[in-house]
Amino acid sequence: MCFFLRFNPSPVKDLQFASSPHRSITAGEVLRRIDKQLQSLTTLDLQSVSPELLECRNLELAVPGTYRADSPVVTIASFAPQLVVITSKQRPRKLTIHGNDGKDYAFLLKGHEDLRQDERVMQLFGLVNTLLENSRKTAEKDLSIQRYDVIPLSPNSGLIEWVPNCDTLHHLIREYRDARKITLNQEHKLMLSFAPDYDNLPLIAKVEVFEYALQNTEGNDLSRVLWLKSRTSEVWLDRRTNYTRSLAVMSMVGYLLGLGDRHPSNLMLHRYSGKILHIDFGDCFEASMNREKFPEKVPFRLTRMLVKAMEVSGIEGNFRSTCENVMQVLRLHKDSVMAMMEAFVHDPLINWRLFNFNEVPQVSTLASAHVPPVVNSEESSSNRELLQPQRGARERELLQAVNQLGDANEVLNERAVAVMARMSNKLTGRDFSATSASSSSLQHALDHSTLISGETREADHGLSVKLQVQKLIQQAMSHENLCQNYVGYGPDSLCTLVSFLFVLLVKLLKPADLHIWCLNVV
Repeated sequence: MCFFLRFNPSPVKDLQFASSPHRSITAGEVLRRIDKQLQSLTTLDLQSVSPELLECRNLELAVPGTYRADSPVVTIASFAPQLVVITSKQRPRKLTIHGNDGKDYAFLLKGHEDLRQDERVMQLFGLVNTLLENSRKTAEKDLSIQRYDVIPLSPNSGLIEWVPNCDTLHHLIREYRDARKITLNQEHKLMLSFAPDYDNLPLIAKVEVFEYALQNTEGNDLSRVLWLKSRTSEVWLDRRTNYTRSLAVMSMVGYLLGLGDRHPSNLMLHRYSGKILHIDFGDCFEASMNREKFPEKVPFRLTRMLVKAMEVSGIEGNFRSTCENVMQVLRLHKDSVMAMMEAFVHDPLINWRLFNFNEVPQVSTLASAHVPPVVNSEESSSNRELLQPQRGARERELLQAVNQLGDANEVLNERAVAVMARMSNKLTGRDFSATSASSSSLQHALDHSTLISGETREADHGLSVKLQVQKLIQQAMSHENLCQNYVGYGPDSLCTLVSFLFVLLVKLLKPADLHIWCLNVV
C-alpha cells in the first residue's frame, strides 16, 4: 500500500505569487511554509492520498492479523475514508479497515521503521503464553503477556494492531502533574541545583546526588493515577494486582530477551485491567547494554515510581512470587525457548541487528552521525531511532565494515552464537557466574562483593530460581546502576535516553519544547 500526501493548496498559491514581478519570495520560504502546514495536519482524506484504496470493495484479502486456521476468514470490505495522523516524530497514520463481519479493525501504519523483529518478538510471547497456560501455578493466576498483531509490509514499513483503551506512562504522568501544576522536571531541577556538573562527578558523588533527589521528591504519580482512575476500592485492588503481575512477567521475559529502551512512551497501562503493555522491541539481545556511550546497566525497569504503584507490599508480594514462577517455567522449558530463539537470531532478515557497531570505529562514527537533532516526547518509538540509524543505513555500514572484520556472515554467526550462549546461561542460572560475567554485557552491573564463597560456587553451577531473581531485582533497583545513566534518567528512572542526547537537545530545542521533553526525567 502506497500513500501519497496532498499538500494544502496555499503553498501552490505562494509559488504563483513568487513568480509575480511585484513580489519576491525564495524557495526556502515556500518550503518552510509547507513544512509548517504539514506539522498541523491531523487527518488525511483517503480520496486525496490514495483514491484507488478508497474504491476497493469486498476484497478477497483477509484483514491483517485476523487469519486463524480453524475460523472463518474475515476479509476486507472497505477502508475508512479518513486517516488520523498521530502527532509524533514519524507521524504514523491510524488506518481503519471495515471487515466483512461488520467490525472495524484499527491499525497504526508506520513508515521508516523495520517491524520484522517486532513480529518475531510477538511469536516468542505467544510461546511464553502457551507455557504459562500449561503450568498450574501460573495458569491459575492468569499470567500472560498481552500481544498485538504486527504485519511488516516492507523492510521499512508495516502495520501494528491498534490496542484500544491503553495510555503510555508518559501520558498518564504528564496529565497527573499538569493537573496539579507540578513541575514536569522537578527531579531534574533538584539534581542540577545540587550538582550542576553531575556528568563529571565520580560514582560515589553521583549516588549522593541521586539519593538527595529521591529524598526530596515523592515519586507516587503512577500510584495515585491507579487509585484516582478506579471507581471503587475493589476495582483498584484488582487493577493493582494485574499491574504488578504483568510487570513481573515482562520483567523476566524482557530480561531473557535482552530488551532495552524501556522509556515511558514504551510502557502502556490498560485503562480497565491495569495490565502493563510493552511496545517497540527494536533493542533486543542486550543491544542497549552494548552501546559504546552510556550503556544501560539494569536488566529490566524497576524504578521507584513503578515500585510505589505496587503499594504496601512493594516487590515482596506478588511481584517477587510472579517473577520466580515465570522464571521457573522458562527454565523448565529451556529447550523449547532456546529452539525458538535460535531461529530468531539466525534469521537472515533480522540478524543484522546483532552486529556490534562499536567494534568498528568507522561504523560507530557513522552511527552517531545519524542521530536526529530533535526529539518529540510524544513519540513511542523515536528513542530507538535516536539511538541507532535506520535499517538501510546500518546495513550499508555493515558492508563497509566487512573488510575490517572479515566475512559478514561469519561475524554475524559468531555474534549469534554468543547471544545464544548468553541466553543459555540465563536459563540455567549461570548468568552470574565468573565465566559468564567476563563476557557478559551485564559485567558492569555485577557486584561480586555480595557473592560469598558459597554463592560463587553456586553461581558457577547454576543459581536457584529464587537467588537468580533476587540478584536481578537488586541490579534493577541499584542506585549505583541507575545514577550512572544520564541525568534525565532521573530518580524514578522512567527514561532510557543517553547523556549525549540530552546535551544535544539543550542546544537544539526551543525552551518550550525542552520543557515538554523533560517529562522523561521522571
